[in-house]
Amino acid sequence: MEISFYKYQGTGNDFVMIDDREEKFDDSNLKLVSKLCDRKFGVGADGLILIRNHKDFDFEMIYFNADGSQSMCGNGARCAVAFSAFLGILDEKTSFLAIDGAHEAILKDGLVQLLMGDVAGIDEKEADFFVNTGSPHHIRFVEDVQNYPIFEEGKKVRYDQIYAPAGTNVNFVEKVSADEIFVRTYERGVEDETLSCGTGVTAAAIAFGKDQAAATIKIKTLGGQLSVKFNASENGAFNKVWLIGPAEQVFAGKISV
Repeated sequence: MEISFYKYQGTGNDFVMIDDREEKFDDSNLKLVSKLCDRKFGVGADGLILIRNHKDFDFEMIYFNADGSQSMCGNGARCAVAFSAFLGILDEKTSFLAIDGAHEAILKDGLVQLLMGDVAGIDEKEADFFVNTGSPHHIRFVEDVQNYPIFEEGKKVRYDQIYAPAGTNVNFVEKVSADEIFVRTYERGVEDETLSCGTGVTAAAIAFGKDQAAATIKIKTLGGQLSVKFNASENGAFNKVWLIGPAEQVFAGKISV
């Protein structure tokens, strides 16, 4: 079988993108998903995204992590919006469906502005935090994150018994200034550090700016710059959460599987 695909990246978080509006891809074949994402024997990516038609939205995003598991992916969603614009499905504004519900997005000045879901609140985990932004995220503030042992410490928390059996993503955050942070993420499903994680930087930004009524936080990642805007409500929840950053096509091809 030959599969046509496109490769997209959003601040170094990369994805195999497939136009599956005719629903020919067998999304129950998780071994195929993992093979396509394999960096030695496939295309290579942090995840795989199918674009499908939906009667109530411009499109539906079906997202898989590299290991075949499913979750919400912020950078993947931004890439899905850019890919759908490339396919002619949308222009500057869109509404689409993801695993965690409906989303809106805007393409402007080369950036994809993605409206994330509302965040119910922040849980304190001793000196750390937990925030669910469509995917679960543990947040730890550290010094000198550039030299922090992300893989070793991230793996410990990801498999900690308090998050069993599903586990969690783990973000290590350093304050850069009053409105900027540097975030590095160990991603569940990839089982390694990724250059960027959209739901992760969103969770980190909310944990960092949680005491502000409204905030715009700049985020440095190993893969580039992002920003997150949000409003806080009196009950400890957060709404109007926007993840903003670039998404670009890297290459296109066909692969026999």
